[in-house]
Amino acid sequence: MSHGKIREDNTCLNCGYGVPERFCPHCGQENIETRQPFHYLFTHFIEDFTHYDGQFWKTINYLLLRPGKLTKEYLAGKRQQYVAPVKLYIFISFITFLLPGLIPEYKESKEPPKPTAEETRINQENVKKAVDNLQKEGILSHKNAQDTRKLIDSIQSDAAKSKVEEHDDLLDNTFDSRNSLILDAHNIREYDSLHIKTGNPLYKYMRPFAKKMFDLKEEGLSKKEIGKRFRDTFIHTLPKALFIYLPVFAFFLWLFHNKKRWWYFDHGIFTLHFFSFLLLGTLAFILLGKISSILPNYSLINLLSILAYFVLTIYISLYFFIAHHRVYETRKRISILKGMLLFIINSIGLTIMLLALLYASFIMIH
Repeated sequence: MSHGKIREDNTCLNCGYGVPERFCPHCGQENIETRQPFHYLFTHFIEDFTHYDGQFWKTINYLLLRPGKLTKEYLAGKRQQYVAPVKLYIFISFITFLLPGLIPEYKESKEPPKPTAEETRINQENVKKAVDNLQKEGILSHKNAQDTRKLIDSIQSDAAKSKVEEHDDLLDNTFDSRNSLILDAHNIREYDSLHIKTGNPLYKYMRPFAKKMFDLKEEGLSKKEIGKRFRDTFIHTLPKALFIYLPVFAFFLWLFHNKKRWWYFDHGIFTLHFFSFLLLGTLAFILLGKISSILPNYSLINLLSILAYFVLTIYISLYFFIAHHRVYETRKRISILKGMLLFIINSIGLTIMLLALLYASFIMIH
């Protein structure tokens, strides 16, 4: 209940109707003063959230712990005490987008900076001079000194090779004209030349991917930085992609059920609730990963972490079958059969969508 000061004039500022108490019986607007103390901004926010919170926690309780119950309640007309399905999905999408970014990433201790190529060369030259001095003083024999110089040259050669491999490892071993298409390209022009030379059609489809990788390499990004940006982009895009797939999921439900008893609207409500649960499951996996990275690396903690992942995976997998059986009230065998067919069909559909999403997420990295 808001504690804003009530206006002396009982005429609603929004619709002009008379307001007998605090809220207008015609439009529902609260008849309070238009100007309030500054602290009212914060107290009003808390009050609104608490009011929403009363609906929200009951909705979340049913959504998480009682599969199908929320959908049955909504379809039965009991809607005032629950968050509307679309609003719920948007809110959970927002939380899934926002919350992981608020938890700090675990950062490993930085390795000491590696010497530059020039510093390495100077150090090796100094070592060679030291070997020459030891040979002149008779401490090292000619053979031992020669072997030492060869060893230094070998280390220098390996370091240079390692540097090249480190520079190229983002695109090396990606594809090969025979099996794995090992790319020997360092920029998009060389990549296009390889495409013309080999005539492999896969080069054409992978060109946007390769161009993005070359651009990111030119910006000086490391493999870990690219991976982190890719993961963040994927997480931010996932709720939108699931929202696009919502009508497809509902359509498959419509195909498998009685058209007279169940309208497409009903399947849409079930889908919104189920996808809201999937988003919460995704959020749980993300948070588990972040928490696990912060905790110390003890055997017991690792075991509990693996157990949590296992339980969460099993529950998410079974959730659809339980919710489907409760909402559509079919016999268990029929419900399991329909559930398995729907699960397989939508798994294929979601996999295709996620592959497209992975591709698009990488292209959208900035």
